[in-house]
Parts: sequence; C-alpha cells; structure tokens
Amino acid sequence: MANQQAVTDVIVKQGILPLYFNSDETISVEVLKAIYKSGVKAVEYTNRGDAALANFRKLVEVRDKEMQDLLLGVGTIKNTKQAEDYVKAGADFLVSPGFVQEVASYATSKDMFYAPGCMTPTEIIAAENAGIKFIKLFPGNMLGPEFLTSIKDIFPKLLFMPTGGVDTTRENIEGWYKAGVSAVGMGSKLISKKLMEQKDYLTIEKMTREVIELIATIKK
Repeated sequence: MANQQAVTDVIVKQGILPLYFNSDETISVEVLKAIYKSGVKAVEYTNRGDAALANFRKLVEVRDKEMQDLLLGVGTIKNTKQAEDYVKAGADFLVSPGFVQEVASYATSKDMFYAPGCMTPTEIIAAENAGIKFIKLFPGNMLGPEFLTSIKDIFPKLLFMPTGGVDTTRENIEGWYKAGVSAVGMGSKLISKKLMEQKDYLTIEKMTREVIELIATIKK
C-alpha cells in the first residue's frame, strides 16, 4: 500500500482523479483498462452498490497482473468497517462524500491517503485537525470556484480537489485551477453511464487523455 504522500503526489501530478462505479464486473474492468491506457495512474472506484466490493477485488487482481503502477482507491467510504474491507481487498487510498472522524483516524494511523468530502469551513477545520491534508470539495458544482477563492488563505497547508459536476471543458477546469485546486475529481461527466452502457471504452480512453492533456496545459 502506498503512503499518504505517494498517493498525493500521483493525484496532483496527473491533476485529475477519475471515479466511477458499474455493477457489471466486466464493464468495471474494461473501464479501468481504458482510463489506464489514457495515462491515468490513480483512479477511484466508488462503493455504491452490492457488487462494489467483489468488483473491486477483481479490479485489484487485474491491476496486479497488468497495471502494477496504478493506484486503486475506493470512494463513498462512510465508516471504518467499509474502510477495513476495502483495505483488505487491496485499496491504496480512501475517499468519502463527507468528513468521517473514525475513517480519518483509521487512515492516519496507517499513513494512508484519505480525502474527505467537505462543504463548509467547519468541516475543513475538523478534517485538518484530524491530520488530513487533502480535501475533496463536495459537491463541487454547488460550491463553485468562488468558494475556494474565499477560503483558501485560511488553509495554506491543505490541498483541494472539487468533485461533483466538474465538467470536461477548458472553461470549467481552468476556473477551478485559477481558484487554487491541486486536482479535479471527475465522474459522470467523463465516464458517463451512457458510454458504459454502450461499452464505448475507446471514447472513455480518448476523453480521459484529452482532459489530462488539457490540465497539463492549464497548469503551465
């Protein structure tokens, strides 16, 4: 398992954290292969259905055989039990929709990367006091870049990543980067249900590569 800093470095370098879930094991694996081909080295699989844990174990198995340099994290973690289950299954990092104190304690005790979802300065302060260094601003589309611009000076040591409603357009991503994010989390706007239903893995790969390239130019 990679430590907190190693995961942070990979996510910040690629500038994006793709995230997705599909109840179908094969589709889940094929999507993972597609985004890996696009150059992604860290991805979040969300714990959103009964099949999630079994699918995740399969993803780890495929990753260990074919994509050893890929960090595989899990999202929508709401308690320590879920965190433990996924760490046993091979998760490299944890992400939550909200700040969960018990998960923060668990992750920091293992020097494991944990990005909690925060929507208010109170939640961000609680996360920072719990030893968290990377904050997921969620839902990103509700908060907007202006929110981060307003609060960033209060948290000089934290890194921020909006997730939820972040679009693939230059305008949207650039707005977030100008506000001071270190990465953007991207789910359905990138890996849409429609593309997964159509099994259009080439388009998923192409779009992901384009976003990575776009972010690289924005950062320059």
